[in-house]
Amino acid sequence: MDSGFVDCHCHISAQEFEEDLEDVIQRTKEAGVKTLVAVTEGVGEFERVLQLQERYPDLVAPCFGVHPLQVDGGLEQRSVKPQDLDAAVLHFYEHSERIVAVGEIGLDFTPWCAPSQQDKDDQLDVFIKQLSIAQELQLPVNVHSRSAAKVTISTMRKQGISRALLHNFAGKPSVALEGVKAGYLFSFPPAVCRNQQRDKLIQQIPLEHICLETDSPALGLEKHVRNEPRNITLCCQHIADLKGVSPETVKVVTAENAYRLFPKVSRR
Repeated sequence: MDSGFVDCHCHISAQEFEEDLEDVIQRTKEAGVKTLVAVTEGVGEFERVLQLQERYPDLVAPCFGVHPLQVDGGLEQRSVKPQDLDAAVLHFYEHSERIVAVGEIGLDFTPWCAPSQQDKDDQLDVFIKQLSIAQELQLPVNVHSRSAAKVTISTMRKQGISRALLHNFAGKPSVALEGVKAGYLFSFPPAVCRNQQRDKLIQQIPLEHICLETDSPALGLEKHVRNEPRNITLCCQHIADLKGVSPETVKVVTAENAYRLFPKVSRR
C-alpha cells in the first residue's frame, strides 16, 4: 500500500487559503498527500480547523495550540501572555477526542519577538502548561523553537515529554542529537532546499527521526510566494539527495515516523 505523504505541520486553516481552498486541497491530493496535520496558533482558529476536519475527514487531522507569538488585530506580533492560553484551555478538553496533537506550541526567543525576560518567562509558562495538557490528554506535541532550541528540548525533557515533533528545527546538530536521544522527531519544510546550513543538520539526524512538513502558507521555496501542502515533494527530494536514498524511501519512512508519532491519525 502506498502510504503517501504526511504533511506533519501545516496551517491549512490560515486566511491565505480561504479563497481557493478547494483547489489547494485538489492539488494536495494529486501530489499524493494523504494527511495534513493542521496546527493552530490560537483559540481564534480552533473552530475553523474542526470545520475543515468535518469537510475533509480523510485528510485533515486537527491540532489545538497557542503559539509563542500572537497577533492582535493588526499584523504586529507580540510575545504570548498567560491570558492567551486561559481563553483556550477548556477547548482542549472539550475536543480532546478530535485533536491529534497539541500544537503549535513552543518558544521564540528572537530578540525582536521576546525583548524582555518577562516575555521569555511568559512564553515558558504557556509552553509548560500546554505540555502538561498534552500529557494529561496523552497527546504528542507539535513544537516551534526559534533562537531557543536548547531551552525547548531541555524543558520538554524535564517535563517528561516523550512524543514531540520539532518543526523547522534550526538549532545546532549537537542540540538536535539531544532531542534524538529523547526520541523526538524533526521536520523540515521546502524552505530548507535553499539553506545550506540546514543541510549539515539534516545529514546528522537519522532518517528514523525525520518527518516532512510544509508549514504552508509560509516557508516555501520562494520567500514571498504562498506555500502549499503539495510542495512537500520538494523537501522529500531534497532530504533524499542529502541522505543518498531514493525519494520513495524518504516518503515511506517519514510517513511511518508520522503515524508512530501521531497514533490518532488514521492510515488511509
